[in-house]
Amino acid sequence: MNLLLWHVHGSWTTSFVHGKHRYLVPVTPDRGPYGLGRARTYPWPDSAVEVTPEDLRDTDVDLVILQRPEEIDLAAEWLGRRPGRDVPAIYVEHNTPKGDVPNTRHPMADRDDLLLTHVTAFNELFWDNGATRTTVVDHGVVPPAVEWTGELDRLAVVINEPVRRWRVTGTDLLARFAALAPLDVYGMKVDGLAAHLGLPEDRLTSHDDVPQHAMHTELAKRRAYLHLCRWTSLGLSLIEAMTMGMPVVALATTEAVEAVPPAAGALSTRVDTLVDAARGLLDDRESARRAGAVARAAARDRYGLERFLADWDRLLEEEVCASR
Repeated sequence: MNLLLWHVHGSWTTSFVHGKHRYLVPVTPDRGPYGLGRARTYPWPDSAVEVTPEDLRDTDVDLVILQRPEEIDLAAEWLGRRPGRDVPAIYVEHNTPKGDVPNTRHPMADRDDLLLTHVTAFNELFWDNGATRTTVVDHGVVPPAVEWTGELDRLAVVINEPVRRWRVTGTDLLARFAALAPLDVYGMKVDGLAAHLGLPEDRLTSHDDVPQHAMHTELAKRRAYLHLCRWTSLGLSLIEAMTMGMPVVALATTEAVEAVPPAAGALSTRVDTLVDAARGLLDDRESARRAGAVARAAARDRYGLERFLADWDRLLEEEVCASR
């Protein structure tokens, strides 16, 4: 199929474009949010093709993947066809609801012209989807090329915009763990994080916007992975870390309770419990290795790329066939 989708969430899109289809990714001269084009820090196959808005009107498109409400009108303008009416459409919801949870209405609630697909069962449960048809396709990740070694007595974290998002991403909790061991924080806009937390830079080192393969190489050397998000959809960096065999210390919130087996490290809403677990992993590398093996098995069983792509193939075929 020819599938139109915008490059919005890099890790998810990287997995999605590894399927058997042709992926039309809009590109604009400024490479802004609606024309980012192909990824520059993720390895994408040649089947992901950049296409300009001007070319789309004369391009065959079998289905549109929507990820933001405004893309409906944008797709109609660029294609000359209305998503959900003239061409099948699936709306993918990546995020947990904001606002009056659990009463937050989804922007696509009560529509009969598209399928609303959530990336976690938690998201589907907590959004008010109205009468819109919904389904869930769990994440799948491209397996990182490295395996956990854990030789460094340091803890790894991956957060985007930790200062702006603060309590949402558990940024305020990092100092508790920095007292145990130095932290390495990877992600976008992480520079200066130590100063914001009042920590010396030898206790928290920021690594801003590191290419994915380089980040994986460094993550694998750290003893354990911290996932301290209070309210966010399931982070793909967490799944990637587990797939590498990293033990995990995670808040038992949102979809993490389904993704992380307790034997993979620690899973709790009690920060003291997580601090104690991190201390144990730092003190006992063999214990960390055993926990990481549990994490690897769980991640590869539930979040494997083949399963993810097969689920999406079935969904795409069903939607296209239903529209004929």
